[in-house]
Amino acid sequence: MVDKIEGRTPEPDGDDDSPEWTDAMFARAKPAGEMLPPDAAALLLRRRGRPRITESMRKRQVTLRLAPDVIAALRATGPGWMARAEAMLRAGLALDEGK
Repeated sequence: MVDKIEGRTPEPDGDDDSPEWTDAMFARAKPAGEMLPPDAAALLLRRRGRPRITESMRKRQVTLRLAPDVIAALRATGPGWMARAEAMLRAGLALDEGK
Protein backbone atom coordinates (compact mmCIF):
# COMPACT_ATOMS: atom_id res chain seq x y z
CA MET A 1 0.00 0.00 0.00
CA VAL A 2 2.92 2.36 0.69
CA ASP A 3 3.99 2.10 -2.96
CA LYS A 4 0.76 3.80 -4.05
CA ILE A 5 1.74 7.04 -2.32
CA GLU A 6 2.32 9.62 -5.00
CA GLY A 7 5.96 10.13 -5.89
CA ARG A 8 7.30 6.93 -4.28
CA THR A 9 8.88 4.16 -6.24
CA PRO A 10 9.34 0.66 -4.87
CA GLU A 11 12.84 -0.34 -3.83
CA PRO A 12 14.54 -2.84 -6.14
CA ASP A 13 14.52 -6.46 -5.02
CA GLY A 14 18.14 -7.06 -5.97
CA ASP A 15 21.16 -6.82 -3.70
CA ASP A 16 24.57 -6.08 -5.21
CA ASP A 17 26.32 -8.04 -2.46
CA SER A 18 24.34 -11.21 -3.18
CA PRO A 19 23.32 -11.34 -6.84
CA GLU A 20 20.89 -13.90 -8.22
CA TRP A 21 22.66 -17.11 -9.19
CA THR A 22 23.26 -17.81 -12.87
CA ASP A 23 23.41 -21.20 -14.57
CA ALA A 24 27.22 -20.94 -14.61
CA MET A 25 27.30 -20.37 -10.85
CA PHE A 26 25.14 -23.48 -10.28
CA ALA A 27 27.42 -25.50 -12.60
CA ARG A 28 30.50 -24.49 -10.54
CA ALA A 29 28.85 -25.21 -7.19
CA LYS A 30 30.02 -28.23 -5.20
CA PRO A 31 28.38 -30.09 -2.29
CA ALA A 32 29.46 -29.04 1.20
CA GLY A 33 30.94 -32.51 1.78
CA GLU A 34 33.49 -31.87 -0.99
CA MET A 35 34.38 -28.31 0.02
CA LEU A 36 34.65 -28.50 3.82
CA PRO A 37 37.07 -30.41 6.03
CA PRO A 38 35.67 -33.83 7.02
CA ASP A 39 34.86 -32.86 10.61
CA ALA A 40 33.01 -29.67 9.58
CA ALA A 41 31.15 -31.52 6.82
CA ALA A 42 30.10 -34.24 9.28
CA LEU A 43 28.61 -31.63 11.63
CA LEU A 44 26.79 -29.89 8.79
CA LEU A 45 25.49 -33.01 7.08
CA ARG A 46 24.44 -35.12 10.09
CA ARG A 47 20.76 -35.91 10.44
CA ARG A 48 18.95 -33.96 13.12
CA GLY A 49 15.95 -34.80 15.25
CA ARG A 50 14.79 -37.94 16.91
CA PRO A 51 15.90 -41.27 15.45
CA ARG A 52 13.27 -43.13 13.48
CA ILE A 53 11.39 -45.89 15.27
CA THR A 54 10.77 -49.14 13.42
CA GLU A 55 7.16 -49.93 12.62
CA SER A 56 7.16 -52.88 15.02
CA MET A 57 8.23 -50.61 17.91
CA ARG A 58 5.91 -47.70 17.08
CA LYS A 59 3.01 -47.27 19.50
CA ARG A 60 -0.55 -47.33 18.20
CA GLN A 61 -3.55 -45.45 19.44
CA VAL A 62 -6.47 -47.51 20.75
CA THR A 63 -9.70 -46.81 22.56
CA LEU A 64 -10.04 -48.58 25.87
CA ARG A 65 -13.07 -48.21 28.11
CA LEU A 66 -12.27 -48.31 31.81
CA ALA A 67 -14.37 -47.83 34.92
CA PRO A 68 -14.32 -44.26 36.30
CA ASP A 69 -12.68 -45.34 39.56
CA VAL A 70 -9.84 -47.04 37.65
CA ILE A 71 -9.22 -43.91 35.57
CA ALA A 72 -9.35 -41.71 38.68
CA ALA A 73 -6.85 -43.93 40.49
CA LEU A 74 -4.46 -43.87 37.52
CA ARG A 75 -4.73 -40.10 37.05
CA ALA A 76 -4.25 -39.55 40.77
CA THR A 77 -0.70 -40.87 40.39
CA GLY A 78 0.16 -37.63 38.56
CA PRO A 79 1.90 -36.80 35.29
CA GLY A 80 3.02 -39.87 33.38
CA TRP A 81 0.03 -41.91 34.45
CA MET A 82 -0.45 -43.37 30.96
CA ALA A 83 3.11 -44.71 30.90
CA ARG A 84 2.58 -46.24 34.34
CA ALA A 85 -0.68 -47.81 33.14
CA GLU A 86 1.22 -49.36 30.24
CA ALA A 87 3.87 -50.68 32.66
CA MET A 88 1.11 -52.23 34.81
CA LEU A 89 -0.42 -53.91 31.75
CA ARG A 90 3.00 -55.24 30.72
CA ALA A 91 3.62 -56.61 34.21
CA GLY A 92 0.20 -58.22 34.30
CA LEU A 93 0.74 -59.83 30.90
CA ALA A 94 4.35 -60.81 31.72
CA LEU A 95 5.73 -58.85 28.73
CA ASP A 96 9.28 -57.53 28.51
CA GLU A 97 9.59 -53.81 29.32
CA GLY A 98 9.74 -51.70 26.14
CA LYS A 99 9.44 -54.54 23.61
